[in-house]
Amino acid sequence: MFDPPKWKIWGIFLAIALGVAFAIPSFFPKSEVATWPSLAPRTQIALGLDLNGGSQLLLEADLADAQKQRLAAMEDSVSQELRRDPRIQTGDISTADGRVSFMLRDPSQLDAAVERLRTLTAGVGLTGTRTWNVSTVDGNRVIMTPTPQGAEQAVKDAMTVARDVVRRRIDPSGTREVTVINQGGNRILVQVPGVDDPEALKRLIGQTARLEFKLVDQRADPNQVAQGRAPAGSQVLQMADGSGPIAVQRRVMVAGDQVSRAQQTFDQQTGAPNITLGFDTAGARRFARATTENVGKPFAIILDNKVLSAPNINEPIIGGTATISGNFTVETANELAVALSSGKLPVKLDVIEERTVSAELGRDSISKGLVASAVAVLAVMLFMIITYGRFGVYANIALLVNAFMILAIMGIFGSALTLPGIAGFVLTIGAAVDANVLINERIREEQRRGRKLLDAIDTGYKEASTAIFDANITNTIAAAMMWYFGSGPVRGFAIVLLIGIITSVFTAVNFTRLLVALWVKRKRPRELHI
Repeated sequence: MFDPPKWKIWGIFLAIALGVAFAIPSFFPKSEVATWPSLAPRTQIALGLDLNGGSQLLLEADLADAQKQRLAAMEDSVSQELRRDPRIQTGDISTADGRVSFMLRDPSQLDAAVERLRTLTAGVGLTGTRTWNVSTVDGNRVIMTPTPQGAEQAVKDAMTVARDVVRRRIDPSGTREVTVINQGGNRILVQVPGVDDPEALKRLIGQTARLEFKLVDQRADPNQVAQGRAPAGSQVLQMADGSGPIAVQRRVMVAGDQVSRAQQTFDQQTGAPNITLGFDTAGARRFARATTENVGKPFAIILDNKVLSAPNINEPIIGGTATISGNFTVETANELAVALSSGKLPVKLDVIEERTVSAELGRDSISKGLVASAVAVLAVMLFMIITYGRFGVYANIALLVNAFMILAIMGIFGSALTLPGIAGFVLTIGAAVDANVLINERIREEQRRGRKLLDAIDTGYKEASTAIFDANITNTIAAAMMWYFGSGPVRGFAIVLLIGIITSVFTAVNFTRLLVALWVKRKRPRELHI
């Protein structure tokens, strides 16, 4: 213990130096930090809505779009179900009049078709009502009609999913202390602290991110397409670059919900920003099959019913990845990658109200929180010096280092500090010296037992460390559960507490042990007053 290796000494001091460096920007205004040299750390803690205000958006679901998407999803499910062996031959599937219908080429397969399609429906709660009614007409036509109860349940489920998707888009790491809650049956309230660019936020939230890969219909007459008409089984969509309409088949080759990852990259030849996609196992298999069966044909990459590009399939794509290129900037490519990674919105959301939220608590609460923190720290430091002397000084140094490291980690991860977070910070500071109290009391106990100075210090640190780690593991579990299951202020409190537990163990055990070892090695004391 009293002759630590140089790599350990340098490692501990380097970690502390980095913690202080990354904490310092949080003490300066953002405008001033922006002028610092490019190599200087610029990580800052964001303040929550209660301390700094932010933006509030009220989103409303487009129920007509939700019904349209539901019909399209059922159309695709019906198509896949009827293609299973033994295949049931049908004509074109129609979604006219808000229902899915088709003609059977072999009327003898009517019962088999109805039986298969009923497996695509489900019960609504405990009512016994199905989400879709399956009926037949003229002995060779099958019609699937959505029930009112099923439509209502579908909207409810879609809004729950939409809320989670919106939360993942604006707060991927879960540290920004955003508020995303459902209001009524078709609205979502979003509050985001400290937003500098509300327009970017609206673009990110409002983007449905419905990504689809479909074959281009080469049978279509260009003149008819220009007038908005396409052959049966196809549809006319606009090119995203404004170059005109294009006819694509309605059948989806691969859907965006089969994308497992998306990230902004650069084209290796041109350096232009693009997005690289990775498909899940089912999506990769489906994409490979689709490209293998359609080599030489053009296929369209469609985002929210706009065709980004329509390249030819030159060879089978079997690697499970694809690249989307277009007129992207780095910012728009990154926004699209985040939207695709967080999942598509099951329903289109429109911003119907936008406002700026003022700080709920403001400067008065911030100043009181800072005063409370300062008084708590000074009181604890005074107590440690009076009670433990030199070892109390070491504990106080560790306490200050711990505070800087908490601020640094919160800044690096972009965590928002709320008033409950300040409470967690004060609690962490007060509890951070618990480990040093255990260590110092154990050293005193070993001295009373007659151990020599060096043996007492060494045994005190070794024996107390077990209790320290056990106690902090239980605290870590409790804080982690609050973070995982909580939201808003509860999560803010848990984040600060969790970071504080980790940093306090490092500073109270490793750092103070190093300070004591360096003191003993340099001074060679013969007695210890503690």
